[in-house]
Amino acid sequence: MRPGLQAHILIKAAEGQGRAQRKGLESFYVGRTAPPKRKDQVDAVTKSVERLIESGLMVGYGIRTKKKWFIKEMRLTPAGRKLAQTILSRQQSLPLRRSRSGESQ
Repeated sequence: MRPGLQAHILIKAAEGQGRAQRKGLESFYVGRTAPPKRKDQVDAVTKSVERLIESGLMVGYGIRTKKKWFIKEMRLTPAGRKLAQTILSRQQSLPLRRSRSGESQ
């Protein structure tokens, strides 16, 4: 499970008025020091979207063949909107260093 990637997908959908296009979701990997290969990125995003759909947080729109779904767009469900709002309202912690005892500042 990729909670960071799933949170990124939920936030992108919340920013897009509850809808997200499949294309822009690989932006999660932009700026990483050692991003995975392009195919691995696409596979990870696809699995994360499918898991969000299975858990009832999103609804997927796309083309269905006999064996596979080709998801092009997603929409947040009410539960997904609530979770995205919770993620967005979480307070960020600062990377503060602890001072060692005996050091003067």
